[in-house]
Amino acid sequence: MVLPIHDVNPSRRTPVVTYLLIAINLVVFVLSPIATTSLTGDAAGAKQCEVAEFLDRWAAKPVEVIGNDRPEAAATGEVGTDPRSGEQGCVTQSPPPYDKSPVLSVLVAMFLHGGWLHLLGNMLFLYVFGDNVEDRLGRVRYLLFYLGAGFAATYGFSLLDPTSSTPLVGASGAIAGVLGAYLMLFPRARVWSLLTFFFFLPVRLPAWLVLGGWFALQYVYFRSAGVNDASGVAYAAHVIGFVVGALLVLPLRGTGHDRHIADPRWGPYARR
Repeated sequence: MVLPIHDVNPSRRTPVVTYLLIAINLVVFVLSPIATTSLTGDAAGAKQCEVAEFLDRWAAKPVEVIGNDRPEAAATGEVGTDPRSGEQGCVTQSPPPYDKSPVLSVLVAMFLHGGWLHLLGNMLFLYVFGDNVEDRLGRVRYLLFYLGAGFAATYGFSLLDPTSSTPLVGASGAIAGVLGAYLMLFPRARVWSLLTFFFFLPVRLPAWLVLGGWFALQYVYFRSAGVNDASGVAYAAHVIGFVVGALLVLPLRGTGHDRHIADPRWGPYARR
């Protein structure tokens, strides 16, 4: 596994939107019941039902997204006992005690995560690669690009499995779009990465190898496991987001004029 930790690719200005996206993702996760459950490992009883209610209310579900249909039933967050079997479970209510917009849930789900590792892994990739894509596209276009890739990834995944009621959460689809854009814009940029086997070995690799390898792995996992992967990872969304990002970034990149950056190899300025 190759884990990118830093790229040798300075940007001209502070990546305000990238930092803002990271901050929103962190705050939303910390405020969600998933943060506590993921940290303590408490996945039973009231906590489990609280998480189920949270996901039913806010997460995107393919069966709802495709038809733009509101859910017929949803968890209430309470624990109940089946009078016939005596088993405990989460109480559901039909219709749900709230209104839910499937389209809005696609947007909200981009800022939800299933656990600390899920969150931190996504934010690392966004931190390493987002600043340069934001620098090239500009802040407004970058934000629209990010959200567009996220929508495309969620709707594309939903089209592949339109009857699924499994909640979709995470910024992976949108961030995959950023990775695809970075590959197209800066294929030869150097990326410091940790090569992990039984130890961590820092290596400096070209972006085309790091990101191309990442995409190849996502595609292999998707092709071998299908849409409904047992690990719970939406590899299809990663593949779709990456392809959409790679295709969209070139017409959105602006004039494409060269820009000056500091480079000690060529004196005070170099062009690229």
